[in-house]
Amino acid sequence: MSNLIKKTTVLAFALTSALALTACEVDKTQEGELPDVDVAAEGGELPAYDVETADVDVSTETVPVAVPDVDVDMPEETPAEDDALGDVDNDGVDDVDEPLEEEAPPVE
Repeated sequence: MSNLIKKTTVLAFALTSALALTACEVDKTQEGELPDVDVAAEGGELPAYDVETADVDVSTETVPVAVPDVDVDMPEETPAEDDALGDVDNDGVDDVDEPLEEEAPPVE
């Protein structure tokens, strides 16, 4: 990785961190306390904080959008397009009872 890319990455991280840290106000309202350290330790207490975040006003509005009028002229289908797979029997009759291949005679 080139030196310029490293410096740019560090600068971007520093600016992002600075922005994140200045986006809210944090006031410590209570001191923390570590637990007593003995065999029968009692739980400690985490410090309490009041955090005031920035007010964000999100609103929506309906805006008309001009949509172009598109006319599509479909070409008429020709028999060659209908029968793209070759000679296919499309008479709607299933030939389920007919075997697909003739059975070979038994080998003597």
